[in-house]
Amino acid sequence: MPGSTSTSLSLQLNDRSLSEVKTWPLHALLPNSKDQTLTIYRVFFYMKKIINSYSEVVVQIATPYSTGTGFYLKKYNLIVTNEHVVRDNRNVIVKVNGLKKQLSRVLYLDPTHDLAFLEMPTHSEEISTSINLAAGNEVHPGDSVVAIGHPFGLKYAATQGIISNVMYQSGNLNYYQHDAALNPGNSGGPLVNMAGEVIGVNTFIIENGDNVGFSLPVQYLQTALDEFAASGRRVGVRCHSCSNLVFEDTAQQGYCAHCGAKVVLPNQVEAYEATGIAKTIEDMLANAGHDVELSRRGPNNWEIQEGSARVNVLYYEETGLITGDAYLCMLPKENIQPLYEFLLRQNYQTESLTFSVRGQDVIISLLIYDRYFNIETGTKLFSYLFEKADEYDNILVEQYGAIWKSEED
Repeated sequence: MPGSTSTSLSLQLNDRSLSEVKTWPLHALLPNSKDQTLTIYRVFFYMKKIINSYSEVVVQIATPYSTGTGFYLKKYNLIVTNEHVVRDNRNVIVKVNGLKKQLSRVLYLDPTHDLAFLEMPTHSEEISTSINLAAGNEVHPGDSVVAIGHPFGLKYAATQGIISNVMYQSGNLNYYQHDAALNPGNSGGPLVNMAGEVIGVNTFIIENGDNVGFSLPVQYLQTALDEFAASGRRVGVRCHSCSNLVFEDTAQQGYCAHCGAKVVLPNQVEAYEATGIAKTIEDMLANAGHDVELSRRGPNNWEIQEGSARVNVLYYEETGLITGDAYLCMLPKENIQPLYEFLLRQNYQTESLTFSVRGQDVIISLLIYDRYFNIETGTKLFSYLFEKADEYDNILVEQYGAIWKSEED
């Protein structure tokens, strides 16, 4: 331990000691001290360093069918995720902390191991963080781990747990079983050990289980990365039958040359096309000047950035309700009453739109039923929402002291 050899249980850290702990490298923060107070501080700052270091490389992924997580490996210049997260898509939307949403091409699919590799979009040079795979390091029951991802569409979340089983078998594969909470949207994110290394890819949970999650051990990932690199990084797929890699020049009219099984390469996936009301909504968004592909956030869900306002558009098929919720600024710390009075007045004066406050967020909303919805009416109503959202965001901040929301909020 840097700077001390004491083993006294009563040792308390003064301000100087605490400051020193904050600057220690990760290996020096491992909780191996016999001093309980110092161990608590070590674990606290260690966990904080892990979570902060991964914030730049854990990627939010969205498709017309689902949302999930991936993580960027700088060494390979690839985004790793689960195959089931990007299934049936040639391109997916990725959002990396500090970079704008971009489309990413699917390069490799591996249904056997539920792995996929995505092309890192432009500006990858701006990502300075390089995370390591823990290949060769043993994992034992009782080891502490952290699961990192984007559950429920949240921007970033981390949960801590312990390994309970290192040999859980499903099919012909072994998985790590742990109790770090995994939720919908966590799929494809990294499972990290106490050395800050990736030991697995979060893959699935047991339905109705109490924090029972499973992660694919990193050894499978390392093998796939090595094989993909040896192929010259060609677009390919692992045959689900014989496990050989298949590429455009080796596939035989859509079949594996090794065993004859049917295979579909990522660039041969049929492009997604919306239908019904979802298509009408996408046509409306296009008419309003927005990029439809970059707007998709799962089934019947779209996100639009209009100036400083973020607008979520949802279609509820069961009820026929279409909603547009524009998240504006946050309430000011002081002198809130004038802002509330302004919002109440606007609720009487603003056509078709309603103001509300949820927590600290100021929201302006539009509601319409699908029976009254067509491209013409939709374009008119939502263009009005987009325009007013950006306009009111500026008014609330500049005239009533509200607080801007950052793009990452």
